[in-house]
Amino acid sequence: MDVELLAIGAGPSNLGLAVALEELAPELAENSLLIDRNTEIAWQQGMLMPWATSQVSFLKDLVTQRDPTSKFSFLNHLFETGRMDEFVNMSTFTPYRVEFTEYLRWVAASLEKVKIELGREVVSMQAQKDETGSVTGWVTTLADGSTINSRYLVYGGSREANIPPVLADLPPNRVVHSTAYRQRVAQFDGELPYRVAVVGSSQSAAEMFRALRDDLPDSDVAWLMRSIGLSSDASSKFTNELYYPGFVDEFYDARPAAREQILQEMYRTNYSVVTPPMLEHLYADLYLDRFNGRTERRLIPMVDITAARDTGDELVLELTDRRTGVVTELHRDVVFLGTGFDTRMPRLVRELAASLDLDQIDVTRQYQLELGVPSAAAVYLQGVNEQTHGISDTLLSVLAQRAEEICRDIIAHRERIPAAAVSGEEASAL
Repeated sequence: MDVELLAIGAGPSNLGLAVALEELAPELAENSLLIDRNTEIAWQQGMLMPWATSQVSFLKDLVTQRDPTSKFSFLNHLFETGRMDEFVNMSTFTPYRVEFTEYLRWVAASLEKVKIELGREVVSMQAQKDETGSVTGWVTTLADGSTINSRYLVYGGSREANIPPVLADLPPNRVVHSTAYRQRVAQFDGELPYRVAVVGSSQSAAEMFRALRDDLPDSDVAWLMRSIGLSSDASSKFTNELYYPGFVDEFYDARPAAREQILQEMYRTNYSVVTPPMLEHLYADLYLDRFNGRTERRLIPMVDITAARDTGDELVLELTDRRTGVVTELHRDVVFLGTGFDTRMPRLVRELAASLDLDQIDVTRQYQLELGVPSAAAVYLQGVNEQTHGISDTLLSVLAQRAEEICRDIIAHRERIPAAAVSGEEASAL
């Protein structure tokens, strides 16, 4: 298959790009394709609890902050599906996660030019070069052995799940990351009394701990964390200004030391913290458990998992108390991980960079990968540029504007180098 633009991942980032392409570059949109390894479009699929809500405003949808009049807005979705009155009556800015997923599917079905193919898993991305060594395009290989050739490649997939090394060798059927929680917990018999551990102090860990009360109601659930306890996110209207799309320029232009300071100070607005409403809910549940003399759901703070083994019948976790150094063993049937994601660039991006002999992965302000060689083609990275574009890059906050910036950068690139101009001589003139 040959397309001009291939976008890997059909999540919010690339769906936002698809909308931008249809509205700003319809000719390019006609020859653009989005692919995703999943068989359906879903947002945070593993954490689609029926009560879970987005943590950002619905106005940070795929398009509103770029063009409030777009037909692809969340508000128009509500209008077109007949749910406007009910949503307004909810008096909330944060829709349910399942509701936002429905919006994404509605957008995908509403696209008229950009094509989407699901169930298409990518195993590698490689550069095509001419005899002079100039990059002329990309070959993306899929799990079924087929390939897709493109001039423009946009990576919008997520980072890999972070599995703590001490747990990495345990059987995969007994260790479940939050990204697969809903799919995997459904495979357990909800009537049986499992011994469960939840690991981490993040929002995802908190949501799993809450969900397990309904999903595995008779189970013994121990929540393990290295911190002294659960902490509320440090967000305020002041810190939220650093999530504005307009702050990206300031962050990108800042010195490395300043970038690092900003990321460190903003860390607890998004990572290893829990939203205040969730904290209130969890504390009320535990309060009633204590009142009723129930001890099967508990928090175990300030512990490290210093060893883990599988005996065949169970998992044995060695816990070291950070206060006393005392070592105890915890016997579990399954471990659920709210441990976030690998902070490195995704594997596919790292392997592409290695094949191009890049010592490091750098992107321009417009999210284009700096190839270091003449090129008539280009690669763009979405949602993985926190170190250069700020903490908002992994979230919905800048999605609409980022899609426009990438789209306009591709338009400008096409104008500088027409599709026929792919010789090494002409590419070298860039």
